[in-house]
Amino acid sequence: TFYSMFGFQRVGDLIWAAADARARGFLVGATAGRTTLAGEGLQHQDGQSHVLASTVPVCRAYDPAFAFELAAIVRDGLHAMVERQEDAFWYLTVYNEGYPMPAQPEGVTDADVVGGMYRFADAPEGLEQQASLLFSGAAWPAAAAARTALAARGVGVDLWSVPGWKQVREDALRTERWNRLHPTEAARTPMVARLLGEGRGPVVGVTDYQRAVADQLARFAPADRPFTALGTDGFGRSDTREALRRFFETDAAHVEVAVLTALARSGGLDASVAAAAIAEHGLDPDLADPMDR
Repeated sequence: TFYSMFGFQRVGDLIWAAADARARGFLVGATAGRTTLAGEGLQHQDGQSHVLASTVPVCRAYDPAFAFELAAIVRDGLHAMVERQEDAFWYLTVYNEGYPMPAQPEGVTDADVVGGMYRFADAPEGLEQQASLLFSGAAWPAAAAARTALAARGVGVDLWSVPGWKQVREDALRTERWNRLHPTEAARTPMVARLLGEGRGPVVGVTDYQRAVADQLARFAPADRPFTALGTDGFGRSDTREALRRFFETDAAHVEVAVLTALARSGGLDASVAAAAIAEHGLDPDLADPMDR
């Protein structure tokens, strides 16, 4: 267990050596994410470990948002390493931010969690406009708050927890390879395309890491569902969590606006609705990108 910033960032070569030596075990990146360590300084703000973890083949990386997800992943890891004798290790990011831990939703299995993506909450009923929000880790409260705000604007959003972005991407890559090598057989559908195919409207993915983490799934989403990735690209400043999330444009207001703008771009909503939300939340549309500040 270590500060997540000090794992893949500072001992990355040793992690590769561990993979080469067929090591097994759990690496727990504590106090994870780029916005959860207010006042600790830039050297502790991790927005890239899940990007780096995605490059190690035998690393099974997870960013759980809830206690039941962490429990399911650890149980599966123990079975894999001890019973199934798999040469792999697990990278788990955990946080120092407190929020209520929900029960495992009815119908969601441990296999769904370990698979990397599952529907956490259905969209509210009776709303014409639809969208999906994907989240992991400490981005959960922003996604939940945005869902509530969007419902008040007539947009129904279903929530998808993605504790395993890397696992979902690798499932899609394996499916893509199978399809490429079996041209005479019916094409298979990646899990992410199948799951998101159950809904309609734009998709927005948000994490406490660089946009590249959520963007791993973008090209595998259904073609009629435009995908927007939000994340913590840039250095940021060590301030309050709220200020950091506003800076990186991953707070509830920016998640809400991302959905509204995507709906407007796809013709499902008048652009004035998105513009009104930008004004109401006091967002400056001409502010420089966080990467450039």
